[in-house]
Amino acid sequence: MLTDNFGRKFYYLRLSITDVCNFRCNYCLPDGYQCDHDRDFLSFAEIKRVAKAFGQLGTEKIRITGGEPSLRKDLPDIIAACKQTENIKKVALTSNGYKLPEHINSWLDSGLDALNISIDSLDPRQFHAITGHDKLPIILKGIDMALASGKTSVKINTVLMREFNGYDIKTYLEWLKDTPVTLRFIELMQTGDNQEFFNKQHVQASRIKQKLILDGWLPSIRDKSSGPAQEFYHPDYQGKVGLIMPYSKDFCNTCNRLRVSALGKLHLCLFTEAGLSLKEYLQQDDVEPLKQQIVAMMSDKKATHFLHDNLTGATKNLAMLGG
Repeated sequence: MLTDNFGRKFYYLRLSITDVCNFRCNYCLPDGYQCDHDRDFLSFAEIKRVAKAFGQLGTEKIRITGGEPSLRKDLPDIIAACKQTENIKKVALTSNGYKLPEHINSWLDSGLDALNISIDSLDPRQFHAITGHDKLPIILKGIDMALASGKTSVKINTVLMREFNGYDIKTYLEWLKDTPVTLRFIELMQTGDNQEFFNKQHVQASRIKQKLILDGWLPSIRDKSSGPAQEFYHPDYQGKVGLIMPYSKDFCNTCNRLRVSALGKLHLCLFTEAGLSLKEYLQQDDVEPLKQQIVAMMSDKKATHFLHDNLTGATKNLAMLGG
C-alpha cells in the first residue's frame, strides 16, 4: 500500500493520457490549447504498465483524464486495459462530453464504471460563452444515454465563477430534483496564468455548503477511494451535490490520490513544482523497478498544497489538472 510520511494511504490514481483539449473554456484555456513541448504522450503499453504497477501497490481506482481523453482514438482500449488490471476495482473517466452520444456505448462496453462530465452552465448561451462550443444539448443527450444504461454513475463538474454561474445555483438544484447525478461545484483555483480572472471570479463554495445544510441537505458517507468532494443528499432530490473546496481548512488531510501526467511524470500533488519522471521505468515489462521508484518518490510528498500562499507550482492552467 502506498503511504506517505503523514500516514495517508493512496487508493486513487488520476491518469492523464493527453494534455490536448479541444474546448476554449474562459477559466482554463481561453486562447485554446497551446503546445509548448513534444507530444510524447504515454503509449498504450506504458499506460498498461502504469496501471499494473499502481494496482500492485494498492491502488483500487483509476480515473482517466486529459486534457480531453476522448481525443485519443484508443480510449476504449485504455479503459478496458485499466479495468482488467489486477486489483483495480473502479475505472472512471473525466470528459467534456463533446461527442458523448457517439462514444458512450463503446466506453461502457469497455468496462467504464463512472463518468464525470464538465457542464459549467445549463443555459446553452452561457455554456457557449464559457466553452466556445455550442454543445450543451448533445452533452445532455449523452448523459441521458449513460443514465439509461444503468451501467455507470454520472457526476457533473461545474467550476464556480461569480459572473457566469455563481448566481444560478437554484437552476442546478432544480435540475437535480429529477436527475440522478452528483453535481459537483468546484471552487475556481488560481494557476500560473489566471490570477486576474481568479481574483474577479472566485466564489467560496463554503457559502453554498451553509445554504445546503440550512435547506436540509445531509452529508454522504465517504468511500476510501472517493475524490476530494464533500457530498450531500436530500430525500426530496434524485441527485446529489458535491463541493470541492481546495481553500478550505484541512482540505489535504484526506488526500488519497496521486497523478501521472500524459508525459509520464508522477505528481504527488496537483500543485507541485514539477512532476517526477517515470519514463525510463516504463520501457520494460517488469514493473518491479517502476514500483520501487514510485515508493521512493512518496517520501517527497508534502502535508499540504500551498494555494493559500498563492503558490501554484508548475500548474500553468486548469487543463493540466485533468478534471
